[in-house]
Amino acid sequence: MELSGKRLVVTGGAGFVGSHLCERLVADNEVVAVDDFSNGERAWLPDGVEVVEGDLTDPEVAAEAITEEVDGVFHFAANKNAAADDIDQYRFNNELTETVLDRMDEVGVDKIAFTSSSTVYGEAPRPTPEDYAPLEPISIYGASKLGEESLLSVYANSHDFTAWVYRFANIVGPRLQLGAVIPDFVDKLEDDPDSLTILGDGRQEKSYMHVDDCVDAMCHVVEHAGDVSEGTSEARRTSSDGDFNVYNLGTRTTTSVTTIADIVSDEMGLDPAYEYTGGDRGWVGDVPRMRLSIEKLSALGWEPEGSSDDAVRRATRQLLDG
Repeated sequence: MELSGKRLVVTGGAGFVGSHLCERLVADNEVVAVDDFSNGERAWLPDGVEVVEGDLTDPEVAAEAITEEVDGVFHFAANKNAAADDIDQYRFNNELTETVLDRMDEVGVDKIAFTSSSTVYGEAPRPTPEDYAPLEPISIYGASKLGEESLLSVYANSHDFTAWVYRFANIVGPRLQLGAVIPDFVDKLEDDPDSLTILGDGRQEKSYMHVDDCVDAMCHVVEHAGDVSEGTSEARRTSSDGDFNVYNLGTRTTTSVTTIADIVSDEMGLDPAYEYTGGDRGWVGDVPRMRLSIEKLSALGWEPEGSSDDAVRRATRQLLDG
């Protein structure tokens, strides 16, 4: 789908990644942002974006935002607390996605891009490709994302939808909220510059991707998925030509939690003593090590601008600059 001259709905559009996508889309499209502002800020939305305020589990809110004139939906809205250990998160996220899909089906809107997560894989071999099986999430958040993916699969295979599913690595950058590791470290060091408590043993190692790269990759997938040349066996193997297209979004490298602490401390001009809470993970359901294969994304002609360390350092500087 060409992302120009369209009317596009971004659910969770005032949130961290959603607001950056709105900035990218609004120059060439009509953009409607739907948000209850529980995870986002109205001030993050650029001029020219229409706003529908409300909870998308309410069918009336979905009906106000998603009309016959809409060409496609980018679905970000969710309870995004990856450390939550509450089955209500699963119920809420799946009800929300079901309401969005129901409304789309009702008015004939058949294109949706959905933000899933690497957490659907659980503790999988690395790098993890999109066709890895079985998918065994170890957190409620991961289970909720896998449930939502399953709903999209049903609509793609049985209701003539086209769905693009993004399995995100850890996305970082401006507007990243407290609770994520970089702003958490910044906040702790502003309170106490001499010591820093790190959850787990600090050896947890994951892929970090800057939000600008993430938004660029998302748009590239929507515009090019299925368009890979059939001239090589590798292209045939990695391209997605169906209605349900799944892509990992990340970098080819990883960064440990201790390295993030080093980068944040360096950017703040500090040399704190580290104190570790112990154990190989930071919370119940935390996947200690994650690196996604991005060969399928690469086959579409897209590569990240920098490494995982680069993304962490750039995001730290931007968060410190305010």
